[in-house]
Parts: sequence; C-alpha cells; structure tokens
Amino acid sequence: MSKGITSCDDYVFTLSNELKELAANELRETASSRDHALKAMREWIMSNPRISNVRLDANFLLRFLRSKKFSVPITQESLERYLLLRQSYDGRIFRNMDYLLNPTQELITNGYIFALPQRDKLGRRIVLTRPGVFDPYKYANVDLLKIHGLTYEVLLENEENQIRGFVHIVDGAGVNLPYMTIFTPKEAVRIVKNAERTLPMRHKEIKAFNLHGSIKFAVDFALGLVSEKMKNRIRIYTSVESAVKTVDISLLPKEYGGVTPMSDMIAMWQDELKASRDVILMNDKMQVNLEMYSAKARQGAVSALTQQMSNCGSEQDANLQGLQGSFRKLEVD
Repeated sequence: MSKGITSCDDYVFTLSNELKELAANELRETASSRDHALKAMREWIMSNPRISNVRLDANFLLRFLRSKKFSVPITQESLERYLLLRQSYDGRIFRNMDYLLNPTQELITNGYIFALPQRDKLGRRIVLTRPGVFDPYKYANVDLLKIHGLTYEVLLENEENQIRGFVHIVDGAGVNLPYMTIFTPKEAVRIVKNAERTLPMRHKEIKAFNLHGSIKFAVDFALGLVSEKMKNRIRIYTSVESAVKTVDISLLPKEYGGVTPMSDMIAMWQDELKASRDVILMNDKMQVNLEMYSAKARQGAVSALTQQMSNCGSEQDANLQGLQGSFRKLEVD
C-alpha cells in the first residue's frame, strides 16, 4: 500500500543552465546524484513504519535534499523531523494553513510578513517581516507560527527558491518587552533550532533593524542558539537607513524608500498565496505515527528524534529508520 499523497514522478530539470550550474556547485546536485537520492528517499519512506503518509513528488523531496546538499541520511532525519513538527501543538500550527482564515488573513493584510515581488541581484526572494504588526494582546503564539509556516511553505513550492535561498529583512519597530512573553524560553529554543535545522530553507542573509534596547537580551539569546555559519549571515543595523543601503532600495516597499506601495506588494503576495492554496491544504494529509515517538520529540525538541533514532538497537532497525551509514559532519547552507 502506497504512503504517497502524491505520485513518484519522473523528474526533469527545466530551470535555466545558470541554475543548473549553481545547484551543482553549491548543492552537489547533478542528474546522477538527484536520481539516486530521490530513489533512496522514496524507498526509505516506504520502509519506515513511523511515516504514514507523505508527498512523494520530486518537488517536495528535493527541497529537503537541496537544503542538506544531497546527503541522504541527513535529509531523511530532516524530513522525518519536519513531518513530526507538523503534528506538534496538536496540529494547531502547521495544519489548516489557509490564508483566507482569520487571524492569518488579517495579519497578511496588515503586512506582518510577505515576500517582495522582485528578486534581488542574485535571484533570491526577499521576505519582509514586521513583527510590530503582531499584537501580543490580541493574537496567540500559534497564530504567529502559522503565518510563518504558511509563508515558507508557499515559497518552497518554487524550485528556484529552493536552489537560490532567501534573504530575510526584519523591521523591529514597535517590538518591546511584552513581546518576550509570547513564548516560554523552552518554546523559543525549539523555534530557533527548528527554523535552522528542520525547515528545508536556505537562509542566505538576515538583516534586522529598529530593534528596541529592551529586547537585546532576547536577540543575544537567539544568536547563541544558531550555528556559527548562520550567525555570520545575520546583520543587525541601528537604523532603517543603514540597513537599506545593503539592498537594492528599488525592491523595497515605497514606505522604505522603494517605488511600489506596500499595499500593492501585499496584494501581489496574496495572489501567490491563492495560487498555492490547494497544495498547501493538501499537505495536511501528511502524517507520522505519533505513538512511535518520545514525548519530547512530539513537542518539537530537535535533538529528541536524533537520539531516538540513534538508540535503535539492531542494524536492521537502524536501516529501517533511515540511518544508512554514519552521518558525516556537514555544513549546510
């Protein structure tokens, strides 16, 4: 019986030669490595008793392989952690990610987070986040996580985004001490670690500005949780003027010195959300057998799944769970 909610398609690379070269140089992606990895991933999924249903189409699996530079064992762990994360919080966050439902729709309309319509000079999509739009007295923490999850899932449906990666711009205007109560310290740790290690995204640059002094301790805390490579990609600026000097200002909303009004950019982003709505809701069919995981793993602890898989007793069990050979140390872009 197939576990696939989508079929095992025969993948054909239809992107430009420039992207093909970029994928080969940065991600170790070739026709041979891709075919081998897709076959290995699909066979592992079918033999893994903890996975009940998942997408088997190449577009979905390749976002994980590309984010892990085609290391199949590391990709297997990442995919399983992702599937488990989707069912955390009793599915209240990463299921039913419908942009038409409130408060998600309200946050989108108000410009809490959206992707700018044009790519930067390196072809990357830019995600603008304005956390000050999020009212901690009106919205719940699950509302915040849901809209971030929706944004990233929609962007990852595009193969060029999978290869080129993303630039994040964060305007911290309006964020102060009350925002620090949205998540408990334990939840904050799991969010930061999953953002880097579980989501199949290539975070290439993160630029933040207008950060209030009262949240400096929280910023320092978050920076202490990410890898050195990720830390080197984060830049914090003292003003919007200094931050926008590092990007093509014409790409930004008019309110930040660009040309196109923010409201028009949000409307274009809503068109993208509409185009992806069916596939995003279809993803709700993916699931794992929760009873086969530890309590910590079900709660989103990044290390719990690794420990559980490493504790499998026999070589047969290890292979069954996807530990095919030794994990090699790998720096992941």
